Order: sequence, then structure tokens, then C-alpha cells
Amino acid sequence: MEGQASPAGESRTPRAPPVLFRGPVEPLVFLANFALVLQGPVTTQYLWHRFSADLGYNGTRDRGNCGNHSVDPRMKEVETLTSHWTLYMNVGGFLVDIFSSTLLGAWSDQVGRRPLLVLASLGLLLQAVVSIFVVQLQLHVGYFVLGRILCAFLGDFNGLLAASFASVADVSSNHSRTFRMALLEACIGVAGMLASLLGGHWLRAQGYANPFWLALALLIVMTLYAAFCFGETLKEPKSTRLFTLRHHRSIVHLYLSPAPEKSRKHLALYSLAFFLVITVHFGAQDILTIYELSTPLCWDSRLIGYGSAAQQLPYLTSLLGLRLLQCCLADTWVAEIGLTFNILGLVVFAFATITALMFTGYGLLFLSLVITPIIRAKLSKLVGESEQGALFSAVACVSSLAMLAASGIFNSLYPATLNFMKGFPFLLGAGLLFIPAILIG
Repeated sequence: MEGQASPAGESRTPRAPPVLFRGPVEPLVFLANFALVLQGPVTTQYLWHRFSADLGYNGTRDRGNCGNHSVDPRMKEVETLTSHWTLYMNVGGFLVDIFSSTLLGAWSDQVGRRPLLVLASLGLLLQAVVSIFVVQLQLHVGYFVLGRILCAFLGDFNGLLAASFASVADVSSNHSRTFRMALLEACIGVAGMLASLLGGHWLRAQGYANPFWLALALLIVMTLYAAFCFGETLKEPKSTRLFTLRHHRSIVHLYLSPAPEKSRKHLALYSLAFFLVITVHFGAQDILTIYELSTPLCWDSRLIGYGSAAQQLPYLTSLLGLRLLQCCLADTWVAEIGLTFNILGLVVFAFATITALMFTGYGLLFLSLVITPIIRAKLSKLVGESEQGALFSAVACVSSLAMLAASGIFNSLYPATLNFMKGFPFLLGAGLLFIPAILIG
């Protein structure tokens, strides 16, 4: 029958590499996001540099001349090309990721979390190798898209997150789950903040290649940790086929099959709220670096690094805020407060013309990331123990769709609105966040 392995294969626990010690999943998430954030702004600035050289634009963003609004048309073309190639990378990766992360996440409910963690780690490592070749050998920037697609085929960061959150759900109680998931997201934030601070200064001092080499070294360590040090959290892993429709069907059943412990309506509404929050978060993140590089802000690599660090800081401040607010408020009210500050921060970004206003906007986002761990925890409590991998792969699929929508909307809208209001995409994002506020409320 389709989707079933041999009887011997179904009953046999898969062979796994010897575990040196039973390590938690948090170091994997920390190392993965450190490597990704180290590469992200550097890739955007490298694209800016390459297109500036190709078009004969000297790329100078002298802060003393930022008040001059007669913008060189070549700079607008550089902005547009950088935004479009960012879109191509994201679309290429996300279209593959939609299918791979859902397949691998549901597969992890059978074989355990470690195989998916190893595959996703290898994918991120492969992407870093391709980026190094592009920068060192001056290859066509289209190879960035190829690296993104190869990474997505092996699970990408979304697949790694699906396995990580499922691993936390395997070992946490309903009472502690929200905070455990916020703690995992805080690892994302702390890693991103440190990588942003390092990346900006390093790029300024030594150029584009070295940050990619450090990312590669970290991803090698991460892959070895996933293979030999991570302690498997699934109680009874067993062999099963990977390429079968059964894994995708298990995700569909989450939303269509009634069960005593879950509500299809709540699963759908929380998933929609999660989709909108992620769309706005990554859409704004996609255009922030370009927004800061161009007039009237004209940030250099050092300020870009500070700005990227400020983007990651809410992961940590949201964890602390969640811990404090849970003492006196229900999770739903905490999420509403987080959405309110998120909306305010985006409105400030839309009208920011000086550095101080940009950092004010970043400051207002200090509770903006309490929303996603709350939604993840609520979703996790709506399904059974044997469905956690399928659930978080569905969440990864929703996240991929959201990031695809974010890239398509924000990276296309930003060049289209340059002539009348550069900050319009941020206002759109603020407006969209009223929908999850209503849904959660």
C-alpha cells in the first residue's frame, strides 16, 4: 500500500549515530540564526555593491549630502535591482520550502526530530558554501537564488524550527509550553543581535567574504551537534518512508478531521493570525536594510549592523516581558499588547527621516515578538502528542507562505512607492496587524 514501509521497517527503530551527550535543541537554533543573520544584511549590501559597480554608480552614501533630495536615478535603479533580486531569492526558496518542510516535519513524527535537524543543518551549510563562491569568484548573483533553493530542498531554517518547536512540545507541559517556546525564540533573537553587531563592524573592516566564512564554520559545528550531540525527544522513533503522500495527508487531517482535543475553527483562526503576523514581520525586515541604505537616512555598514541588532533585540525583551506579564494577564492580553507596540513601531518607521526616529521605531517593537510563541503554544495544545511534528510543519508551511507573500508584497511595493512615499509599505503592515488583533481578541 502507498506510504507504508515493509512490516520489518515499520517496527524497527532507525539506526542513529552514537550520541556523545544528550544536548538540548536550543544551541542548534542559536547557531543557525547567528549564521543566517550574519549573512542576510551582508548579502543585501553585497548586491548593492555589485549593482552599483555594474551601473557606474559610485555607491557613496555620504551622510553630509543626505539632505539633497535630487536623487541620482542610478541610485534608484540600484535600489530597485537589489529589492528585486532579494525577492527572487525569497520566492525561489519559499516555493520549494512549502513542500519540503511539510514533508519533513510530518516525517519527524515517525523517525524522530534528529534526522530533520541534520538535513536542515546541511542545507544551511550548502547555502553558505554557494554564497562564498559567489563573493570570492564574483559569480553571477543568480547563484544566490540557487543556494537558496538547495537549502530549501533540505528543509531550510523553517524545517529546523519545525523540528525544534516539536522537540520542545515533546518534553514540556501545557503550563510551561508558552514560556519554553518564547525561550527558544529568545535564542533566535540573542543570536541575531550578536551576529548583527559583529557583521556590521566586520564588513566595514574586512569586506564581504569573511562573514560568510564564519557562518560556514558555525554551520559545520551545528551539523555535527545535530548528528552526534542532540538528545532525541521522540519517545519511540521508527523507520518509515520519506517520499510518500501520507506525510502531507497527516497535515491536512489536522485541519479537517474532528477530534476531542482540538477545534478546527481555532486551528484555522490561529493559523491565519500567525500568517498575518509573520507576513508583516518579514516583509518589513526585507526592506529595512534598503530603506536605511538609501536617502534620506544613508546609513553605513556600522549603522546597518546596529539596526539589524535592534531588529533582533525584541526576541529577548519579549521573553522578559512575557514572563512578567504572565503573572497578571492571560496570554491573549499579552499578545494584544505586543500587537499594539508592533503597530506603533511600524508607523514611526514609515515617517522616519533621521536616525533617531528609526531607533525610536526599533524601541517601540520591544514587545512585538510575544505574539508568535503564544500562538505556537496555543496551537500545540490543540493537537495530540503524536501530531506535534505535523502541526509544526504545518506552521512552517504557513510561515513559508507568509514569507513568500511578504517578499512579493513588500519587495514589489517598495520600488513602486519610492516616488510618493518610501515608508508606505510600513503603514500597510501596521494596517494588516489590526486583523490578527481582532482574531486573537
